[in-house]
Amino acid sequence: MTPTEKIWHNGKFIRWEDAKIHVLSHVVSYGSSVFEGVRCYETPAGPAIFRLPEHARRFVDSARIYRITEEMIGFNADQLGQAMVDLVAVNRMKSCYIRPIILRGYGDIGVMPRNNPIETFIACWDWGKYLGAEALAEGVDVCISSWNRNAPNTMPTLSKAGGNYLSSQLIRMEADVNGYAEGIALDVQGYVSEGSGENIFVIRDGKIYTPPLSAAVLPGITRDTLVTLAGDRGIPVIEINIPRESLYIADEIFFTGTAAEVTPVRSIDRYPIGRGRRGPITEVLQADFFGVVQGTIPDRHGWLTPVPVLAAA
Repeated sequence: MTPTEKIWHNGKFIRWEDAKIHVLSHVVSYGSSVFEGVRCYETPAGPAIFRLPEHARRFVDSARIYRITEEMIGFNADQLGQAMVDLVAVNRMKSCYIRPIILRGYGDIGVMPRNNPIETFIACWDWGKYLGAEALAEGVDVCISSWNRNAPNTMPTLSKAGGNYLSSQLIRMEADVNGYAEGIALDVQGYVSEGSGENIFVIRDGKIYTPPLSAAVLPGITRDTLVTLAGDRGIPVIEINIPRESLYIADEIFFTGTAAEVTPVRSIDRYPIGRGRRGPITEVLQADFFGVVQGTIPDRHGWLTPVPVLAAA
């Protein structure tokens, strides 16, 4: 990670190196944070943040689920979205990854966080392809994890909360130890849920299938984007419970996520998927996605928020 100059903290820009918390902050012991992952892309018209309003809304929704209100944060979704725009501009980034975080800070050390302040940080930095640049064309080798996603009424999977990603770490580390790029978790019923940080799409006979939100998946914004792009091309997308074995006989499979973008899966548990590389439907949708975010095809859905380019000091 290459530091940038400024981080946004509770309404003010501070130096990167000054963005610190106390070791006994509530978040350190209890994982009490929510966060977002947002990408800003370089386009011919200048930097533009992808689906900013949707990310800002999910950010405050995640906080609300954990009883952190906009009043406690001190900023609403629109203001937090504007802060992301301002941060990218202040750091004069052409493209970057943006990480907003809301956390419970230093106060009481017990589980009850009533007396812990709410801290909000937004950082941005250069970040390349999450699963590797070659993965976008060649695909990645993944496995079914031995770790399941949460059962209903354990932890809320609609919230992008820091504590949820302890599960993701176990999935990703297990995959890595066994020589895979990523792992896929099943839900408690044994149906396909998602990767450690990606939603999953399965293609069979020209139709696209994806697990429903009830399968303990995060409501991904890139997931929603691909559903829309497939609809634009008349390709059916069906939300349905997906048995594990359906993955092994799929024609194509791909991951989506802010970090992963649109990444093909070439094998699962050493079963080759289709041709063992990116398939034709994945390739078309991937091209549509990158065409929009990079500004080379029209942004018909209004997904890009331009960032003003500040003159050099």
